[in-house]
Amino acid sequence: MAVADFVIVVLAAGKGTRLKSRVGKVLHRAGGRTLVEHVVRAAVATRPKDVLVIVGHQAEDVAAVITPLGARTVVQEPQRGTGHAMQVARDALRQPAPGKAIGKSAKYALVVPGDAPLIRTKTLEALARAHAASGASVTILSAMLPDPTGYGRILRRRDGSVAAIVEEKAATPEQRQIREVNSSTYAFTLEKLWPCLDELRPENVHHELYLTDAIALLDQRGEKVIAEVAFDPQEILGCNTRAELAEVDRVFRARKRAELMYAGVTIQLPETVLIDPEVTVGADTVIEPAVQLLGATRIGANCTVRTGSVIADSVLADSVTVRQHCLVTNCRLGAGVVVGPFAHLRDGAELRPGARVGNYVEVKKSVLHEGVKAMHLTYLGDAEVGRDTNVGAGTITCNYDGVRKNPTKIGARVFVGSGTELVAPIQVGDGAYIAAGSTITENIPAESLAIARERQVTKPGWAAVRRAEIEKTKTEKRKSKLGSKPSTKKLPKGRRVRRSKRR
Repeated sequence: MAVADFVIVVLAAGKGTRLKSRVGKVLHRAGGRTLVEHVVRAAVATRPKDVLVIVGHQAEDVAAVITPLGARTVVQEPQRGTGHAMQVARDALRQPAPGKAIGKSAKYALVVPGDAPLIRTKTLEALARAHAASGASVTILSAMLPDPTGYGRILRRRDGSVAAIVEEKAATPEQRQIREVNSSTYAFTLEKLWPCLDELRPENVHHELYLTDAIALLDQRGEKVIAEVAFDPQEILGCNTRAELAEVDRVFRARKRAELMYAGVTIQLPETVLIDPEVTVGADTVIEPAVQLLGATRIGANCTVRTGSVIADSVLADSVTVRQHCLVTNCRLGAGVVVGPFAHLRDGAELRPGARVGNYVEVKKSVLHEGVKAMHLTYLGDAEVGRDTNVGAGTITCNYDGVRKNPTKIGARVFVGSGTELVAPIQVGDGAYIAAGSTITENIPAESLAIARERQVTKPGWAAVRRAEIEKTKTEKRKSKLGSKPSTKKLPKGRRVRRSKRR
């Protein structure tokens, strides 16, 4: 549903001192995004006339996050409370953004706090529908919380309308037992709200203008004030402390896991798995415990990601296996690729279908073509490895010369023996063999054998003679120590040395 007659105002100017951070409150992250980004995404998806974000603290940083999403920012300076923020919004809405016919044509406004990221698009749409249908001047989004501590309580009249919002500090013991709380998300009829904003007074301990005072003025004038209870009370949770931030993150992660499991993904011990919101996973893929899927990662069908692996901003085709404790960042893995355990793929590495990378192998900015195998203790950097090549254990592409990174190009069907060092820039032709333990500094033609190591020299009996010399040296050192130091041996307790006396 499009919220056609609404503008949405997101209040995101606060500093968030209780978080004890140099980072602005709405720029903290939960569920893989900044708090304000979650809110703006939910707002934009309703397709309102405009989305206006009121910014203050670290305004440029907030604008950098939300402007690409289709919202615009207005600076509130100084920050004098939520009522003042709406005064700033009113002035901005009377001067519509280029290409948007809003201002007076907007009949209603939804006001949403920028630090309540769990709010869903469907909840905003339901609030808008309820407000437009009710004829009320303001509709408050409320929630029933099992523990309402810290929230303002909703006081209702017998007819169900809202009599007041009472902050916890001002509430009586009886009022504190009320479980229905104010979410600070509202729907307003603008022609009723605007006059009230001019009558707000900073008569409170913080000397600020509060939007809740405007709601009280509407009630005093006999205007209809109602509250709609949110279906999911978690959606109103704010992030004033680190503990609340962690709780909101937990809820986001649970939502994402539930979404994927509903779509046919198996997640073992789901509470241990962390998945960012933009991640996609195909059906019949198995995600084992303690896995992290981050950023814009896309995983195909019938894949397996085993315990402890972290995959960020990468694309995995169907039937890929990522074994235990691998780190895969900004990579592409083709169908049937097997990685790990304990492998590190990064910086644009691409493994074509059927390639295999084993334990303690690092691949960086390299392309491994179909059927390549690099199974043990290997570093492949700035390299291209041709199809069906076997890379032996301990192989290193020496790509950095102290100034620049140099490429290594290995052809198809090459056999690279264990312990080989390839000093880039270098090329190895198709079908070549490289003997184990070689340090290769020159190009190798196709179908050639390259050996780059000294001839072995064996000296029979040398080891026995050497061990005898070592033992002799140790014995001489022990004797030398005994002869050069006085005895420090102590007499048994109680023994005395008798000395003769002359008489």
